Amino acid sequence: MGLALLLPESTFIPETKTFLFAIGIIGIWRYSMGVVHFIRGMIFLYIVFPLYQRKIKKMGAQTNPSHIYLMVTSFRIDASTTAMVYQSIIREAITCGLPTTIVASIVEMSDELLMKSLWETMAPPEHIKLTFVRIPGTGKRDGLAYGFRAISRDMPDDSAVVAVIDGDTVLDEGVVLKTVPYFKLFPNLGGLTTNEFCEVRGSYFMSEWHKLRFAQRHINMCSMALSKRVLTLTGRMSVFRASVVSQPEFIADVESDSLKHWRLGEFKFLTGDDKSSWFSLMRLGYDTFYVPNASVNTVEHPPDPRFIRASRQLMFRWYGNNLRQNSRATKLGPQRLGWFTYYVLFDQRISMWTSLLGISVAVIAATKYHIGFLIAYLLWVGITRMALTLLLLASGHNVGPAYPLMLYYNQIFGAIMKIYVFFRLDRQSWTRQPTQLKRNLASFQQWFNRWSSRSMTFSALSLFGAILITLV
Repeated sequence: MGLALLLPESTFIPETKTFLFAIGIIGIWRYSMGVVHFIRGMIFLYIVFPLYQRKIKKMGAQTNPSHIYLMVTSFRIDASTTAMVYQSIIREAITCGLPTTIVASIVEMSDELLMKSLWETMAPPEHIKLTFVRIPGTGKRDGLAYGFRAISRDMPDDSAVVAVIDGDTVLDEGVVLKTVPYFKLFPNLGGLTTNEFCEVRGSYFMSEWHKLRFAQRHINMCSMALSKRVLTLTGRMSVFRASVVSQPEFIADVESDSLKHWRLGEFKFLTGDDKSSWFSLMRLGYDTFYVPNASVNTVEHPPDPRFIRASRQLMFRWYGNNLRQNSRATKLGPQRLGWFTYYVLFDQRISMWTSLLGISVAVIAATKYHIGFLIAYLLWVGITRMALTLLLLASGHNVGPAYPLMLYYNQIFGAIMKIYVFFRLDRQSWTRQPTQLKRNLASFQQWFNRWSSRSMTFSALSLFGAILITLV
């Protein structure tokens, strides 16, 4: 209301609507995409998914797999978190009542001793086994590949499943039995992922930022699950067919995935194993799914105590993983991906620019004509972000008072980070460990990559600004 009172009366006169309509063309397109995702998500969550649950209930014990593998990868996570994770995994192995093997892919001896201590304390029955896979501390991809090979040596049959669990993920009760039946319900299902909630060991804003991300993730996952084309199999907890993770092609995709870029050359993927596993399933012809009522709790440790720096590091990793997979994923074509999924992937390349359109035009117009344009834009942002926050209530996640501000922060700062990463796809690093990609390039190639990335970023931003200034 304060912003509305600051605006001149002419702002609300219909004859002055041309400028607002120019923004509205792009806005209608962008908001319509969000509305489509929301409607699809609600259809899946409240209509389609309950139908699947009733079918599973009728099938009864037929949906049980022959064997369950619970594989956990852990590296440099504090002892209290690790203990909660291991305890929840052993508890799920006991309560599911099915033949289960826990595969602990670990680096440090302390994790092995902790697991053995909990194993003796909880005393699981004989149909539950424990296997350790010791790996060098060279990254999560190696940990997953070593674990998958250990499972493949067990020669699992077609009905066995593998749950891949991160070392900071605490399983909710019953999550295993809620996920495994869908592999019998959908014969072509290769992998699925679960709903996530979080406990953040950081500031209030960092906590709210993570919770907002998981609420948005839930609705988007439900939307994509309607087409059985979930776009990522989150490493926190995803479940696969054992026959899939035993395939050499799948293991190679996870362990040594790489991209051949026209300017930056060929480089391996250091992070983004969840995107690699998704792309491998798509390439091999499998479907992907999301189970909204199966949830896990993650313990988030921000990489930096300062919110801006921590969010920047996390966005750099997340958006880099996303953009590295995007270009080659679209090459699979709409026949394999489906038209909606194909469009969503294509839209990811455009959204980094359209997200900056509103604020850029408002600032240019305020500078050239009147400050009222910027105030009107801020008023629009406040109203729309409040409405989007209220829509997130349908996700079942808690909604906080900082969400409208966080939504806009993600839009603007996230778009800037995407543009920055888009021209530097070869730059990768973990946030928990100091592992970085080393390519051993010649000095000229390093110089060329660095300065060509800077030149292309500057050129793209200059062209974007020139077009907007001309239009305004």
